[in-house]
Amino acid sequence: MTRETSCAVRWKANKNDRVSDLGKLLAAWHDGDEDRHIADLGILREYGLGFDYVAPDTFTDQKEGYWRYQISWGGPSDEFRFYAGGCGQLTPHRISYVFLDWFDGHECALADADLEILLQLWAFFRDAGTTKAEYRKMMQHYPE
Repeated sequence: MTRETSCAVRWKANKNDRVSDLGKLLAAWHDGDEDRHIADLGILREYGLGFDYVAPDTFTDQKEGYWRYQISWGGPSDEFRFYAGGCGQLTPHRISYVFLDWFDGHECALADADLEILLQLWAFFRDAGTTKAEYRKMMQHYPE
């Protein structure tokens, strides 16, 4: 990160790039061609680094659990957070994009077309049973 450019300033451009990528990958999945390789992106099930559940109080001042779809790690890193409560069988009440870079970060809820794309991604994980499995796996270590 340059000292002149905060995560809050870079958040929108990075979010737009990630949502655009996911829109292309989800379109292939909806077309029934989930194994179609999208140039420079690959395929949907290989795009992110991981999908997991982050239990409440895992981090300081984090009262609500969420599912994390981590896209990149390091400096900078980015992820989408799905706040859905319980074991993830519900529609999230909030989905946000988080952009982090060495001692700085910015999280903001998605809306409109961006939100619609991420709700499709949530359905992809939910329908595969991933939300439920990740919640159960984490809660074995951190019971509510």
